[in-house]
Amino acid sequence: MAPAASASSPLCEIPGWPAPPGARSGFIETADGIKLRYAHWPADAGIPARGTVTVLAGRTEFIEKYYEVIRELTARGFSAAIFDWRGQGGSERELRHPRKGHVTDFSAYQRDLAAFARQVLLPDCPAPHYLLAHSMGATIALDAVLEGQRWFDRMVLIAPMLALNLGRGGGAARALARALRGPFGWAFIPGGSHGPITERPFATNPVTSDARRYAMAADMVRAHPQLALGAPTISWLAAAFDIMERLAKPEVMRQIRQPMLLVGAGEDRIVSTRAVEHLSMRLIAGGHVIIPGARHEILMERDPIRAQFWAAFDAFIPGDPVSYAAE
Repeated sequence: MAPAASASSPLCEIPGWPAPPGARSGFIETADGIKLRYAHWPADAGIPARGTVTVLAGRTEFIEKYYEVIRELTARGFSAAIFDWRGQGGSERELRHPRKGHVTDFSAYQRDLAAFARQVLLPDCPAPHYLLAHSMGATIALDAVLEGQRWFDRMVLIAPMLALNLGRGGGAARALARALRGPFGWAFIPGGSHGPITERPFATNPVTSDARRYAMAADMVRAHPQLALGAPTISWLAAAFDIMERLAKPEVMRQIRQPMLLVGAGEDRIVSTRAVEHLSMRLIAGGHVIIPGARHEILMERDPIRAQFWAAFDAFIPGDPVSYAAE
C-alpha cells in the first residue's frame, strides 16, 4: 500500500486552477488503518452561515476536481468539506498497483465515511450538515442511510450509481464478475488497464460536453500523476453489483426517510437515469430532477447545465442563498 500524496502538501494545483483559499487539509486514518486525505473550507467572509456541505466524489475522482464546486458552495454561505475515498486521489491505495480501483466490498467505503464524519465533519465543521454526492459517492451515501447512519440533514445525490448502462450484457457481466472475484478479484476488469481515465479523448468521452473542465481534470492528473486511477478490478465491479442489487429491492428503499433530492443526467451513458426516476418514486421523503442534455458528471458540465443543477440545489437546501450570480 502506498499513500498517493505528500503529508506536507496534501492539496495539488495547476496554473489556472488553484486551491480555494482558507483550506484546512491533512490525513485521517480509518478503523482498518487506511490513510484518507481530506480538506475543508469556511464559508466566505461576510455571508450568513448556512452550515456545511460535504462533497462525496465518484469513482476515479479527487479533491482537486471539485475546487470550482467548493467556491460555489462557500459563496453560498456554506462551509465545504471533502475527502478522497480509499484507493483514489491522495488517499492510500489498497493494492501494490496504485492505479487499480479496488475494494472487496463496499462496506470498506462506509469505514471511510465514518472516519471522516467522526474525525473531521462533526468536530470541525458547523451544523447543519448537508450532502452533495456524485455517482459512486451517492450510492455509498444511500447505503449509509440504510445502515442507520444519519450524518446529514438533507442529501443531494447526482447521477447515483443505482444501475450501470450495460445494455443486454448487464446480466452476463454481473455473473462473470461474481464468478471471478475469488481467484481473480485483484485483476483489472476485462479490457481494463492502468491508463488514467482522464486520458480518454474528449470527443468520445461519456462524462461531460464541456471541453475546458474535461481538460482541467486531465491537466491536473498529468501534473500530479499520483492522482491517476485506471480501470476497476473484478472485485470492485462485483462489489458494485452487490450494492446496486441491494438498493434495487423495493422493501429496502421504503426504509429510507432521509430527505433527499436525486438529480439525473438526461444523456447519461454510465449509469441508468431510469433507475434514478424509479427509485425516487419509491422514496418516502425524496424527489428527483432530470437535467436534459447533461452527461454523467453534471457538476463538470457546460454552464447552462450546471445552472439548472444549482437552481435545483438552492430550492432544496434550506435558507436564503446569497446573490453570487452577478460575480
